[in-house]
Amino acid sequence: MEVTPTAPAKSEQQVAQGTPDPATSAPPEKETWKAPWGGNFTAGFAVLNDYSYRGISQTQRQVAIQAAFGYETAPVSEKVPLTAYVGAWGSNVNFPGTGTTAEIDLLAGLKLKLMDDKLTFDLGYIRYNYLSAPSSLFYDFNEFGLVAGYDFGVAQVSAAVRYSPNFFANSGNAWYKWASVTVPLSFIHVNDNVAFKAFGTIGNQYVERNINYGIPNDNYWDWQLGVVMSVYGFDVSAVYTGTNLSVQDCLGTQNCASRVILGIAKSF
Repeated sequence: MEVTPTAPAKSEQQVAQGTPDPATSAPPEKETWKAPWGGNFTAGFAVLNDYSYRGISQTQRQVAIQAAFGYETAPVSEKVPLTAYVGAWGSNVNFPGTGTTAEIDLLAGLKLKLMDDKLTFDLGYIRYNYLSAPSSLFYDFNEFGLVAGYDFGVAQVSAAVRYSPNFFANSGNAWYKWASVTVPLSFIHVNDNVAFKAFGTIGNQYVERNINYGIPNDNYWDWQLGVVMSVYGFDVSAVYTGTNLSVQDCLGTQNCASRVILGIAKSF
């Protein structure tokens, strides 16, 4: 039985896409949650009307509840601004006929922050685990990635490449490349507890054994356009997301179709 990857970040997401990086450190203006050995803990939760992974719904376009926890070490030294992190992220999923109940991801990696944290590099590993899924479906997989970003002030740009030696559903080598731009909307001012930003991302997923993955070709595109309102510690988001996969390309479902995802998230 073939199941479209209504299994999963992880889009390289903003809030409404699901799977944020649980190891991302708190913004410098916020008080951090101190941890042993000079490091910091992070945690968060989100509620969304869909969990989209690289443009494809993982919940049959139904509500998703997600949680994350992470730990990041202190920098090696003032001259070597290198940190390490570990984390976990989870969400409910809905893959009909498989008995799969949830996705739990384990993360680890290294971050290099240069030029007063304006220039960042993240070399990371993600282990995707699907609870209650039959082992014969080979849903669990490993992925490695490199993310680079620069904050110009008026805009933040990021790009990444991710690789899996055997992707979801035993679909072989897989590469995901994406780029994003985030623009603070500082001209919209309500008070010091409310801020707005807009963002856009585009990505391309290549899969070696695309039939196992449930798509007709060996690659497809996904995109996002969205806004986030940070209000009194909560992030409220609206994202228009989609793919270039038709209903027929998506095993006759609407899981790859363009749609609006709404979400509310809180980080600690």
